[in-house]
Amino acid sequence: MDGVRYFLRGMGWVARRPGQWLFGLIPALIVLVGYVVALVVLARYDWDVAKAMSPFADHWSKGLRDATRGLIAVLVFGAAVMIAVVTFTAVTLIVGDPFYESLSGRVEESAGGLPLEARVPLLRQLARAIADAIIVGTVTALFAVLFFALGFVPAIGQTVVPVVAAFVSGYFLTFELTSIALERRGIRRRQRFALLRRDKWLVVGFGVTVFVVFLIPLGAVLTMPGAVAGGTLLARERLARPAVPPDRGALTENAA
Repeated sequence: MDGVRYFLRGMGWVARRPGQWLFGLIPALIVLVGYVVALVVLARYDWDVAKAMSPFADHWSKGLRDATRGLIAVLVFGAAVMIAVVTFTAVTLIVGDPFYESLSGRVEESAGGLPLEARVPLLRQLARAIADAIIVGTVTALFAVLFFALGFVPAIGQTVVPVVAAFVSGYFLTFELTSIALERRGIRRRQRFALLRRDKWLVVGFGVTVFVVFLIPLGAVLTMPGAVAGGTLLARERLARPAVPPDRGALTENAA
């Protein structure tokens, strides 16, 4: 429930600042358009993809061949949708890095002030963000395909699998949404995962809430600024404690 409250606090923060909410919508809208175009193109050529994946069915009877390729087409498109859902946040954070860096900074200022930042060159910071997104995106995409396939298993596919999928997806969503505030403190990827493991139920509570809201049509776009704000508050108040020290190599003392 603490995790849920952090999401609601983030939404409340942007609700009181509609200008920041609109500002944070821009990257999410850009990524949404790109994903929709990609899925439309896939839907247009989905049957051709299914045919290319099933040359073994060329000599089968027409009914069996079409049924097999139809199932493959559905699985391919369904897997693509699941991958789009679980990678949307990471891609949006990369595309909108300047937007969400600014939004997260304003959240910190309103909550008591910015910390001493890790002075990392912009290109290196962007390279780290892309590397993190690739690693986390690959893992979550593999989980998405696995859970989609397990969804066809009788009984557990409609009960246990969706719950486990929500927990796993929520965990990685929290990692992505807290990354800006934790990176600002010089805490790198491995250390961030250690922080998340330390407060795993708090992390899951926040992430599952975001995951469920993101499943609502346009929910990911409309709530993305609030999710970033909530992730910043969560990182600032609960995760960025001294149990796991920051990467001192990435920090320099402020001469002032």
